[in-house]
Amino acid sequence: MGIKYMKHLKFFVFLCILTFTISCGQQKKYIQYKVKEGESLRSIAKKLDMKTTELMLLNPDVGRKPPVNTVIVIPNKKMVVTEQGNSINTEDNSIVVKDDTNNTESLNFKDGIIEENDKLFVGYQVKKGDTFYSLTRFYNVSKDEMIALNPELSEGLKTGQIIKIKDIEAGESLDKNIYEDVIEDSNSLKVALLLPFLANDYDSIESKDIFLKSKLANIVTDLYLGAEIAIDSLEKQGLNVELNVFDTERKNTKINSILSENILNDYDVIIGPLYSEEAEKVAANVKTPVIFPVYSKNQSNFKSSRLIKTAADKSIFRKGLIDYISESFTSGNLILVGDGSSASNMSSNVIKTSLEKHDSINYISVLKTRDGYIAKDRFLEVLKPNTNNWVVLTSDDEVLVADAINSLISLPDSTDVRVFAINKGKAFDKIDNKKLAKVHLTYASDEYVDESSKTTQLFNKQYYIKNNVLPSFYATKGFDITYDVLMRLASGNRLEATFKDGASYRVETKFDYDTKLFGSVDNNGLFIVQYKEDLSLVRLK
Repeated sequence: MGIKYMKHLKFFVFLCILTFTISCGQQKKYIQYKVKEGESLRSIAKKLDMKTTELMLLNPDVGRKPPVNTVIVIPNKKMVVTEQGNSINTEDNSIVVKDDTNNTESLNFKDGIIEENDKLFVGYQVKKGDTFYSLTRFYNVSKDEMIALNPELSEGLKTGQIIKIKDIEAGESLDKNIYEDVIEDSNSLKVALLLPFLANDYDSIESKDIFLKSKLANIVTDLYLGAEIAIDSLEKQGLNVELNVFDTERKNTKINSILSENILNDYDVIIGPLYSEEAEKVAANVKTPVIFPVYSKNQSNFKSSRLIKTAADKSIFRKGLIDYISESFTSGNLILVGDGSSASNMSSNVIKTSLEKHDSINYISVLKTRDGYIAKDRFLEVLKPNTNNWVVLTSDDEVLVADAINSLISLPDSTDVRVFAINKGKAFDKIDNKKLAKVHLTYASDEYVDESSKTTQLFNKQYYIKNNVLPSFYATKGFDITYDVLMRLASGNRLEATFKDGASYRVETKFDYDTKLFGSVDNNGLFIVQYKEDLSLVRLK
């Protein structure tokens, strides 16, 4: 399609390339293992009580069925117990058999809740394929916290086991499942990628000029490179993928001719186009699922059930924040701060009405600007010393947001303040992160990256090895979206059917799809994140 040359055009635009080194401490987490006769990565992963996908990520250059004596990397556990009772002794590289008795005590488990000794816990029944990583990522708890509640987990997870996840006061009961990655044997997928590469326009332009001047070129190329890494990873796991790339060129100039070729229905999935009106047009003319890969303010108007939105609507962000405050607020003082605009007033009214339904919330103060700002004295009139003061900003006006943050950080030490925002939009870009950390800024986000997780580190490493740069935001999105949708299709089920099987977490994105009787498919996957004192972000939910 005339765009293959673009794969390596972006290297020079990164001013700083981080190198990956493995410290001695990290090296101790993994050891070498020599593949034996009849073993595959799938069988080894099963014995290690981990997913094949996780073992493949540790060994990106090894096929699904490595030859005998191939040396691979596995987690360095003195004894790793599997759900079937088998284990690998990683010290002598031998296979031993462990008694398959399930020692889990009888628990009162119903509707995702465990009741034990007059206490309530979020409960879960372990399914085949579950790992500590998938459970801790889904429920936002640590492995140590799970083992503290379930000492038997020190011997590993076992299918059918009922375990306590966390105290019910520490989080709500979750009735949704974790999506289980399964690749049906010998499965093949045909994928169409529709993006505006503008290859003809760029033929006579120096590559350095393209990426220095064009934001679109950066976005499109990064999405493509991320998708390419996802496909490479899935193919190493045994999935056959045929990818065909279509250059949609400038908006509404090429999409009609692509549709007129009448070949898009031959594909299992279509990723793109990038423009909302083109995505609607494609969805109206095909029977294939159409994945919309970016956010658009027009996406709330999508009508086709074949259109799948990978980015959450802005109304979902507000609902996510309301749900978190409702679950977390126990006592104190709630204040809504807006700019008096119709959009801000509407958000304030929706939030106020929703929160007042909560038993522990009796009164909510509402502050609006006067002459374009809110004086510090007006904050002092409603904020209370020696109590929790939760301030919710319902405006994205840069002046109001900056002014409010400055007023709140200058309050007496006896007045504890925590600031919430529906999302961290452009209004926060020019505010020093130290100020945001001081008010413990908490907000809803459709991305969260745990740089310490092995999944993130391995993706970064694979991307760096292939492209000589670290992945950008859009490169990571391209990977997450492509990997998730193809992994779901690899199960052999219809894509829409997999949405009912649970939420999935990829490198930085949560996919929690909501199918409706009418209209497009929404992704409700969000995180609640908070600034810590050291300026890092922590995921609260």
